[in-house]
Amino acid sequence: MCRFTLYLGPDIRLSSLLLEPAHSLIRQSTHSREREEPLNGDGFGVGWYARELSGEPAVFRSITPAWNNRNLHNLARVVASDCILAHVRAATQSSGVNEANCHPFRYQQYLFMHNGDVGNFRNVRRRILDSVCDEAYSNVYGSTDSECFFALCIDELLKQPTTRAPEEKLSHALARAIARVVAVVAADGDSAPCYMNCALSDGENAVVSRYTDDSADSPESLYYFHGALYPAIAEAAQHDKTLGRHPVIVSSERLTGDSGWMPIPDNYMVLVRRGRAPQLRAISH
Repeated sequence: MCRFTLYLGPDIRLSSLLLEPAHSLIRQSTHSREREEPLNGDGFGVGWYARELSGEPAVFRSITPAWNNRNLHNLARVVASDCILAHVRAATQSSGVNEANCHPFRYQQYLFMHNGDVGNFRNVRRRILDSVCDEAYSNVYGSTDSECFFALCIDELLKQPTTRAPEEKLSHALARAIARVVAVVAADGDSAPCYMNCALSDGENAVVSRYTDDSADSPESLYYFHGALYPAIAEAAQHDKTLGRHPVIVSSERLTGDSGWMPIPDNYMVLVRRGRAPQLRAISH
C-alpha cells in the first residue's frame, strides 16, 4: 500500500506540504506509522495546477525513493500551487517499478491517485479495460491496478451530464467506478477484497474516498484537516480573503500532531470544493 496527500486552498509552496510538516509525506515514505511496512520507496509523484499557464496540471514522477531525490527537494522550494496531489508508492501485485506506474495519473484537467488494491487484479484486468471507452483506454500507459481503475473513472466522467456541478461529476464518477470494479472482482476475481482510497481532482474541486468491501477489515487510514494547519497556509490565506477560506488537506496519515485532524469514516468520501467547507458523503452502490 502507498501514502498520499491532497491540498486545496490558497497558493503554498510544495515544500510547505511535502517537506516541512513533522510527519510530512517525505517522512511517511520512510517512517509510515499506520502501515505494517513503514517504507514507501517504489517511486513518488507530485501533481500541481498552474492555471495561469495551462489548463492541464503539471506532473513530476520518478522511480527513485522520495526521501533522497534532490530534484524533488529543489523543485518543492520554489514551486507554489493552490491544488497539490502527492503520492509515495509501495508497489503491489508485482506491478513494475517504472515511471509510468507512479502516481498521480493525469487525463486532461484531472489528476488521480490511489492507495490500496483491486482484488485479484490479474484475473480482472482485461475485463476492466474491455469495459471502458476508447478515450479512457488510450490513457492507460502502465501496468498498475490503479491506472486501470482511473480508466473507469475517466469512462464515468465522460458520461456525466454537462449540467451537473463539477464536484458532483467527480463524486458520481468515483462512486460509479468503485461500484463497477467491485462488481467485476465479485464476478471474475473470486470476490477478493478491494481497497479503494482514491483521490480525484479537477484543480478546483476534489473527492477522496476511503473504501473497502472487505467485511473483515477496515480501509487504509485517511484523515482530513479543515483550516490553516500551519503558518504557511495561514499566511497565504491572509493574502487571499476569498479563496483563502476553507483550505483543506486530506492525507493517509496526519501530517502534524494537531488535534484538528479528523478520520474519514469507513466507506465514505470527502468532497472538497474551493472556498467551501468539506462535506462527507457515504459511498453506496
